[in-house]
Amino acid sequence: MSEQQAFTLELRDDQVAVIHIDVPGESMNTLKASFAEEVAGVLNQLEQQRDLKGVVVISDKPGSFVAGADISMIDACENAADTESLARQGQAMFDRIEALQVPVVAAIDGACLGGGLELALACHYRVATDSNKTIIGLPEVQLGLLPGSGGTQRLPRLIGIQKALPLILTGKQLRAKQAKKLGIVDDVVPPSILLDAAVKLALSSKAKVKRVRHSLLNKLLEGTGVGRGIIFSKAREQAQAKAKGNYPALDKIIDTIAYGSDKGFQAGLEYEARSFGELAMTPESKQLRNIFFATTAMKKETGAGDTKPRQVERVGVLGGGLMGGGIAYVSAAKAGLPARIKDISEQGIVHALKYSYDLLNKKVKRKHMPRAELEATMLRLSGSLDYSGFDRVDVVIEAVFEDLNLKQQMVADIEAVASENTIFATNTSSLPITKIAAQAQRPENVIGLHYFSPVDKMPLAEIITHAGTSDETIATTVALAKKQGKTPIVVKDGAGFYVNRILAPYMNESARLVLEGEPIEVVDSALVKFGFPVGPMKLMDEVGIDVAAKVAPIMADELGDRFRAPDAFGKLLDDERKGKKNKKGFYAYSGKKPGKAVDESVYTLLGISPSAKLGGEEIAQRTVLLMLNEAAYCLDEGIIRSARDGDIGAIFGIGFPPFRGGPFRYMDAIGVAEIVRRLQSYQKQHGERYTPAPLLLKMAENNERFY
Repeated sequence: MSEQQAFTLELRDDQVAVIHIDVPGESMNTLKASFAEEVAGVLNQLEQQRDLKGVVVISDKPGSFVAGADISMIDACENAADTESLARQGQAMFDRIEALQVPVVAAIDGACLGGGLELALACHYRVATDSNKTIIGLPEVQLGLLPGSGGTQRLPRLIGIQKALPLILTGKQLRAKQAKKLGIVDDVVPPSILLDAAVKLALSSKAKVKRVRHSLLNKLLEGTGVGRGIIFSKAREQAQAKAKGNYPALDKIIDTIAYGSDKGFQAGLEYEARSFGELAMTPESKQLRNIFFATTAMKKETGAGDTKPRQVERVGVLGGGLMGGGIAYVSAAKAGLPARIKDISEQGIVHALKYSYDLLNKKVKRKHMPRAELEATMLRLSGSLDYSGFDRVDVVIEAVFEDLNLKQQMVADIEAVASENTIFATNTSSLPITKIAAQAQRPENVIGLHYFSPVDKMPLAEIITHAGTSDETIATTVALAKKQGKTPIVVKDGAGFYVNRILAPYMNESARLVLEGEPIEVVDSALVKFGFPVGPMKLMDEVGIDVAAKVAPIMADELGDRFRAPDAFGKLLDDERKGKKNKKGFYAYSGKKPGKAVDESVYTLLGISPSAKLGGEEIAQRTVLLMLNEAAYCLDEGIIRSARDGDIGAIFGIGFPPFRGGPFRYMDAIGVAEIVRRLQSYQKQHGERYTPAPLLLKMAENNERFY
């Protein structure tokens, strides 16, 4: 038996050849360098066929066309030249497909991403299914790369530079109908007739061999060098407004498309391969690939070793507020599970149901979802003022006020009405799970499931275990969080758990800098430049100044003086400043651009006259070092299980700059000894809160790394 091939050729009686893609032993098709010979063999056969009328490229895996290139292949390259030759190999393969003298049709069902879309773009036509698994895009930028097998040259020539640029610069993924509207695919059909539709198109009298490659679409702006110059400089400006120069791939993408549009297709490909090689070697791309590998590995883990999760058929949600509404939404819309919401008022239930309806309706309006799917999802949601129906739920997720007695009462209520296997998951952000489970009759079923706000957008979930939580409860909760579209990390119980615990010292220090007279917008922009999505003072407005003030003493009581918050919070709350929620915080929320400008009256209230004295790098160092130090404490105390979990938690939970790889990879990049030196220097200047964590001292002494 010869070993199974990923690419096989079928010659049909109607003179259409079908190239079947099916990577053995994998759930998704990904392109590997080792397939080059197979593809060459298939193409040699095709080029020798005399009476061939057309070719169809299709995957034999339902729901997966080609999900991209195998990233570990890029990671294995030792230098830019190796990576460049990978790109050239891909380009040469796709050039041969495009050069076939009969119509070639890509039949797309499922993920058609990165190298998968580049393959489809090298075909002369594309037919996609209307399945909601069908997604089309070039997400390479999210790994700090650019499309390296012709994507930067073929997509702009197919749909125009102005439409192609934002897709390649953001890595946005499209549904089939959106792709058709943009002109990327020619037709959208049901999965059951995909092959027939593709064969019919290949044989139709209209099907000529389309060569879009040498003429760039001659739009008014795009047809002249000056016009293109305007498009590219605008794109650069918009990309860097967000990226602050931290992502080298963005400029490289624009340069590559610009080069090809001026010098022609072939020269564009050369430039693309070279740029691909250079980007693969940047520290930014290496860190972004590390995150990709970490999250891929986490998808396979249960969080409890070999223990298998129990099947979850129904979910109950306690509390119809903002969090409860969001949790019900991800349960019904993403996990596809019936979710029953209990609240003390009808108003609460109506709000929670409307929350889901509004999110789904937005998708219908944008044509991301058919109306029927909205209706089917809403049917999975129900509400109740009592516990009726809760005898049938497998997991109850509690999202009521942060009040220990109330939460303990909820545990008792659920134990009285639900089955003895029902898991009680509490979405607390500050109360210890151990205390919530203290009076439970079945403490093994009690666990923390901490979502971040807004639940429908934030990717992280912290699964918090107390000493008595059973492995089956952990595995089942992890599996549920994944179904809801979350990346879960398992953490040990303790004040602030992991994410809020490393966030608190960073936020406190930012507030101290403001009290020392640094202007609010200067502190915020220093940390946005460092790579956070928003600055700390803006974040405090978003989270709620009242919430921050409530959590601070809890943390300080349990974890000591390094968590003491500046006293100024009292003054802010006396002035009714809660942040964005009551339109009164560090920023002004009235006028034309709410939340954009600082509310100057805050300085008067705090008795400070702002003047910028420190540089942006100094501000970033003073705040971020405390976050790094706290992350080391968490690892040492077993709050997180590994440096990897700590990095993923910080990136997905608080937007730690992904291109820096997370707190632990960042410390490795700078060197633990250097981190300790900086902490000790600040300790002399600013006090004991900068005392390096014992783990860091030990590692610096032994010259150790986290990875």
